[in-house]
Amino acid sequence: MNNTNTLLNKWCWLWFLAMVSLSSCVPTKNVREANKTMPEQYNGQLTNDSLNTALVSWKDFFSDSNLISLIDTALANNQELNIMLQKVNMAKNNIKAKKGEYLPFVDFYAGAEVEKVGEYTRNGAVEHNLNVRDNEEFPEPLSNFSMGLSASWELDVWKKLRNEKKAAVLEYLASVEGKNFMVTQLVAEIASAYYELLALDNQLKIIEQNLEIQQNALKMIKLQKQAARATQLAVNRFEAEVYKNQSNKYQIQQQIVETENLINFLVGRYPQHIPRNSDSFITKRMDAFHAGVPSQLLANRPDIKQAEYELEASKLDVKVAKANFFPSIGITAGIGLEAFKTKFLTETPESLLYNLAGDLVGPLINRNAIKAQYANANNRQLQAVYEYEKAILNGYIEVTNELSNIEKLEKSYQLQENQVEALTKSIDLSVQLFKSARAEYTEVLLTQREALDAKIEIIETKRDQLLANVKVYQALGGGWN
Repeated sequence: MNNTNTLLNKWCWLWFLAMVSLSSCVPTKNVREANKTMPEQYNGQLTNDSLNTALVSWKDFFSDSNLISLIDTALANNQELNIMLQKVNMAKNNIKAKKGEYLPFVDFYAGAEVEKVGEYTRNGAVEHNLNVRDNEEFPEPLSNFSMGLSASWELDVWKKLRNEKKAAVLEYLASVEGKNFMVTQLVAEIASAYYELLALDNQLKIIEQNLEIQQNALKMIKLQKQAARATQLAVNRFEAEVYKNQSNKYQIQQQIVETENLINFLVGRYPQHIPRNSDSFITKRMDAFHAGVPSQLLANRPDIKQAEYELEASKLDVKVAKANFFPSIGITAGIGLEAFKTKFLTETPESLLYNLAGDLVGPLINRNAIKAQYANANNRQLQAVYEYEKAILNGYIEVTNELSNIEKLEKSYQLQENQVEALTKSIDLSVQLFKSARAEYTEVLLTQREALDAKIEIIETKRDQLLANVKVYQALGGGWN
């Protein structure tokens, strides 16, 4: 008997040493670190002032109370954002699930069964000749009642389960940043649609004013025709211009309807009028912008922070995949009561049962699947490195583009102001010259058309300025706090 135990112990030690030896042959692969190096300033930036507009809350960034109300409502009702919030909650619940996996599992059980075995079997023969006590035969059929506690615990020697839990935490933080990034997009989208709506209102107003001028000019040209000072061709040309702008008026009215409905969709409600004040649109001043330094994007932009958390989670996933090469150690235990009659359940120690076992299980032969999982984990980590670097580069370029756009739009707007002023004066002048037969009717038409185009263009430039302000605010990482 002693020889058998000695031989068994030797085999156990040899098996354990073989497992450890195989585990030591785990493949390793080094994935390069992400490159966080950024220029010290944006292209064209004159100073390295660390003051950053991205730190300003969106409620302070936007001064229009109607716009603030729309954004506030959208943050509560927008379906897309609410869907994202549920994903964040699921990521949070996953942390609890992963945390529970490396703690002991304890279960309660209770059971009852009845069994009749054949008499001409080993169990049947034994039971037939067995007495429980004096003058008390073994019951047939045999009932069995049990109750107790069972426990199991996988020892997290290689920190596989803890790393899974840490990765779940990082995935949760990444989902929070993903939600923040969606908030910045939602705020920017509503603000952009709102400014688009104000611009359309002003374009409609300009067209209506221009229609009034053109209709007066049409009356004038008809009178000139009656006095034989103009031809039917001139009358037809003026009428065509009136019809053209009336058609444009309906097109803009349709764009207003669609833009209002877009805002209502983002706000999460059915179509209704969007309250707004469009009168001060063209005179709205652009606030000064502080872009800070490029390195601040790493802390301010939610998409960059999301990519960073996902990169850290992928590093832990590699450790988890590597831990699969090592043997797992498990402990199981149980304690309870068992008897064939319920009255015996409380008789201890006769009805008491317990067990304690430990096991060591590890991959020995054909580890291709584990190797493939480990290789995939390394590839996902490298992919996360590229995603992080891409987010940083994209953020820098977006800010640079919008800063340049703001500067160019400001210069363009100043020139367009001069153009509109000159063409507005030329409308009255062309009419007076035409009345005194010193200008052709085509000059009147051309002047009115150029003046309308210039007024529409300056409204579009003002809109583009406001949109550029919103975009650079978003690009810097503002709008979610």
